[in-house]
Amino acid sequence: MTIALSVLDQSSVVSGRGADDALRETLALAPQVEAWGYKRYWLAEHHNSAAHAGSAPEIMIAAIAATTRRIRVGSAGVMLPHYSALKVAEQFRVLEAIAPGRIDLGLGRAPGSDGRTAFALNPDAAQAADRFPQQLRDLLGWLGDGLPVDHPFRAVIASPVVPTRPEPWILGSSDYGAQVAAYFGLPYCFAHFITDGGGADTAMHLYHEGFRPGPHGAAPHGAVAVYALAAPTEAEADALFAPRALFRLRRDRGIFAPYPTAEEAAEHAYSDAERARIADMRARALVGTPDVVARRITAMAGELRAAEVAILTPCHDAVARARSYRLIAEAMGQRAALAACIQAGKRGCGSSQTEYQDREKCRCGPVTRPLAPIAPMRAPWATT
Repeated sequence: MTIALSVLDQSSVVSGRGADDALRETLALAPQVEAWGYKRYWLAEHHNSAAHAGSAPEIMIAAIAATTRRIRVGSAGVMLPHYSALKVAEQFRVLEAIAPGRIDLGLGRAPGSDGRTAFALNPDAAQAADRFPQQLRDLLGWLGDGLPVDHPFRAVIASPVVPTRPEPWILGSSDYGAQVAAYFGLPYCFAHFITDGGGADTAMHLYHEGFRPGPHGAAPHGAVAVYALAAPTEAEADALFAPRALFRLRRDRGIFAPYPTAEEAAEHAYSDAERARIADMRARALVGTPDVVARRITAMAGELRAAEVAILTPCHDAVARARSYRLIAEAMGQRAALAACIQAGKRGCGSSQTEYQDREKCRCGPVTRPLAPIAPMRAPWATT
């Protein structure tokens, strides 16, 4: 089974650097992973968080779409209960105009924040989450499915009207999202990194067995979003995992602080219970040398019937983070597959170079040119 790899980026704020640095690191990483053969670059949404800078994925999507040419770019996800379905439809139609055929609209129901912040974003937050299916119906209607004949806003058109539409996904870490995705016939991604895999098998089973074919797909298309990190040696992988472990211990206590340094992780006074928790996390984590990580990703995808895997790799060292994505791509053959698609001016499906430049779709996915004169951005500390 060929597994497509993608990136999930939370724009993590790290100790000693600011939220602005986190966003620039995101912009710097996207063109790199595109060159390494990743299929999608997904941006998360968090609010009122000292740990994550990505509060407006739609803005980051526009910036990345304008500085890349092949990779799909999208949200993971827009927390729909915070917003008007019409406004989200219009935002993503604008994005689709910027990068036709390359925009994903990942949608979630969770607040991506605390309860107080959810009410600050939407004073009707107490009821909004329960209306998620209705909001989703309206959003899909404004994106092209059409609204019910008796809908009070049926005459309202989401603008701009563009010839292509974003690809909607449902994201979640429970059975609920899986069943919603199956009912509406949408692709589904399970947030494995949130639960350490707990509930993944049940959710994916419910999705596949309950899927209803429709305009968005004739068959289920599942994915999992995982935390994974690769390094040249097991010892270095363990050292890079130590700050992740401390971050998770804090998160489990409701503390969303910047991602710690290796020194901060080493100096923390761990209790026996925390050491046991870390040992359990490490045993479950997709962390190690590239071949080990690749084998575990492949096995997990097979067990869960996942056609795609989105990889989340928060890391204090931006260079080590980018290297991890490269090592995993190489171990799973992503770079070789991409090179085969474009060698000698041909794409993997046989499209000509003229078709490639004219943004025609092929089995490898659509390609668009960057919008001149914008050039790819890179963080000042990034290596050449």
